[in-house]
This record gives sequence, structure tokens and C-alpha cells, in this order.
Amino acid sequence: MKERPILFSAPMIRALLDGRKTQTRRVAKLTANGYAKEVGGNRRWHLGDHDAIKASPYGQPGDRLWVRETFAHQPAEYEWSASTSIPLIPAETWYRADFANCESYNATMPWKPSIHMPRNLSRIDLEITDVRVEHLQDISVKDACAEGVFVPEAEYAQNGPSAPIMAYADLWETINGAGSWDLNPFVWVIEFKVLEITA
Repeated sequence: MKERPILFSAPMIRALLDGRKTQTRRVAKLTANGYAKEVGGNRRWHLGDHDAIKASPYGQPGDRLWVRETFAHQPAEYEWSASTSIPLIPAETWYRADFANCESYNATMPWKPSIHMPRNLSRIDLEITDVRVEHLQDISVKDACAEGVFVPEAEYAQNGPSAPIMAYADLWETINGAGSWDLNPFVWVIEFKVLEITA
């Protein structure tokens, strides 16, 4: 079993915490000939080959992912013991983006990008249950829902059963830029279950 970090935006962190998100899609980086290349090696697989999942940079079923998210960090303030002159070190305080409105958060503390979150501050662990490669636009309604999108009833009324896919397309472009949905790239589809959420 291997363990790797993975980044999620604040809305997707909330979807994980709510139990709505059990899949993530990430662009598959392929060779010039369209093959999936082994991470750190020389083997290549045609995407139609079942073994192509061995090229997944996110891991294989049974591997684990620890979640990195935007955070703020408040260093511990030292207090001194009058009897021993030894510093009493309280716990450090840190915040995640989805808790930005908590009362104790000091707005002067800068938010740090998720890429910088160390392992010991991660609160969400995931276990990969399935890996596959597909075109982005091949996503089903069920899988769009598993991506954690929230679809208001008004959107269902306007767009019908395809509303979750349209909501996911909007989410994809928010993360990957305007026009990125229309490019319809090959993506790694990582299915997972949440193992642990710490405070």
C-alpha cells in the first residue's frame, strides 16, 4: 500500500465532509502517441489496455490519499511557568478554508495554498477503491453526483436529468479554466472511500 497527497478545493472539501464526494477526475498526461506512461518508469500502455491503470499517478485500488487543503496557521504563543521558568507550550492553532468564519479565526493570518499543507495537518484520509481512464465528457449522471456537485431544484427544472452533468461541467471549468470542458481530455477517474476525518 502506498500513500500520496491530493489537493482539493474548499467546495470539494465540504462535499467530502458531507459524504457527497466519492470520485475525483484529474487530467491524464499522455505521451505524444497517446499512451499512458508508468510513473517514474519506462513502460507505456494503450488506454484500451486494462493494465493502463498502472500508470495512474494517484495510485491503485487499496492505496491511500491524504487530502491537502487551503489552510491558515497561528503559531503557538509561549507562556512561562512562574515556578520552574520552563515554557508551557500550548497547541498550535490552524484553520481550513471551509472554517474561515469560525469566531477564533484572525483575519490577519494569511491563507496558505493547499500545496503547502504538511501531512501532519491533514484531517482527511481516503482509500482508493477503483481507477480507470475515460474521456471527461463520458461522465454519467450518477458519477457527476459522486463528484460532489450540488444541484438546486431550479436547475433540475430547467435542465432536466442532465443537470448534474452540466453542474459538473461548470465546476470543471471553474477549476481548469474556460473552455477546458470542450477539450474533452482523457482523465483519471479515482473512486475512493473516506477512511478518517479528524477535527
